[in-house]
Amino acid sequence: MNDRIIVGMDIGTTKVCAVVGAADSLERVNVLGMGLAESEGLNRGVVVNIDKTVAAVQEAIERAERAAGVSVESVIVGIAGDHVQSFQSRGVVTIADRDKEISRQDVQRLVEDTTHVAMPADREILHVIPQEFIVDGQDGVLDPVGMSGVRLEANVHIITGLVSAAKNVYRCIEKAGYEVADIVLEPLASSFSVLHADEKEVGVALIDIGGGTTDVAVFEDSTIRHTAVIAVAGNKVTDDIRKGLGVMRDQAEALKCQFGSALVDTVAPDEEIRIQGIGGRPEKSISRSALSQVVQPRMEEILEIAEIEIKRSGYARHLAAGAVLTGGGSLIVGTAELAAGILGMETRVGLPTGLGGGLVAEVSDPKFATGVGLVLYGLKPSLLGASQLGGYEGGRMAALLQDPSGPSLVQRIAGRMKGWFDEL
Repeated sequence: MNDRIIVGMDIGTTKVCAVVGAADSLERVNVLGMGLAESEGLNRGVVVNIDKTVAAVQEAIERAERAAGVSVESVIVGIAGDHVQSFQSRGVVTIADRDKEISRQDVQRLVEDTTHVAMPADREILHVIPQEFIVDGQDGVLDPVGMSGVRLEANVHIITGLVSAAKNVYRCIEKAGYEVADIVLEPLASSFSVLHADEKEVGVALIDIGGGTTDVAVFEDSTIRHTAVIAVAGNKVTDDIRKGLGVMRDQAEALKCQFGSALVDTVAPDEEIRIQGIGGRPEKSISRSALSQVVQPRMEEILEIAEIEIKRSGYARHLAAGAVLTGGGSLIVGTAELAAGILGMETRVGLPTGLGGGLVAEVSDPKFATGVGLVLYGLKPSLLGASQLGGYEGGRMAALLQDPSGPSLVQRIAGRMKGWFDEL
């Protein structure tokens, strides 16, 4: 079991979270430990101070190690930021086998072919996720291995990010004294822990409202169709409270978490909140209704931008399961009801699921969705693909991030990729 211990590292704008998990003999995922640390080295999901981020990573992992009673060597880290972009691509290859039987090598060659797209020098591929295969013009094929055909095509979803942003995340983990086992887009990680398989099948939009970024992922037919990262999130709400009500940032954060409401109409107009005065001044009173009048417009803006991204995906009318909110921002009272009205679809708040035991209660909170999702992905990488399909990691990004003194990420990812296609 010790060989299957996975550490998920969610490096966020407001917090750094490390989740240690392991799979038992019955394939149940148990949470062994969890560590939290305040994050001050990131802005809108991107590292802006290496030393502060390294210190936060070390603190979070050390707390998780103490809770789990294990020694951590490598982590699976999440990446976000508004530099992340996604697009669809298509590739085609001919089948070399004399009997015209499609092999796993043909599929691998085809997925590699879809990555040959023109991109700026400062961007590289984070993920390539197959959506469907087409064999001799017959579309809708999920598993082409073993089929007969002459021409094999594929539609894939390609997610790209800035090389510098990924390298900075990698450097922070390395300077903290740990190896990077993999880098995963955070909205994908969140989807592994909060979305049910039937929701992904009928169509669902995931909206992860964090501190620095809001992540959007659209699924339909058990396949990811669109991803986006928005640079407006919970910190903007805190800033609005700080400026609008004239309070300290710490006070604004506490007011948002304890008394904030995304729906002004649900708050009693005469309810008052007492807060400590600034610089030795006496306590002052703030109306909860006034607080909500600051919170609601910003939450509406976040959800309206998310709605635009959902419409951009082209699948807005196909989301029978509606939307799922997660992340710390979803904990603001009334957010789900506000989202249902703005998006025009059924909305729920998603908690991490799929866990068998351990510290389940401690991580059953939307703000741990990404950390838990990274652990679930580490224990079953085929989650990244469509249905039975395995995902394909961008080897070029791995090559740029590899540590020359140790085994390259290319070698590690190549080994995992072979395992994923073995599951086809």
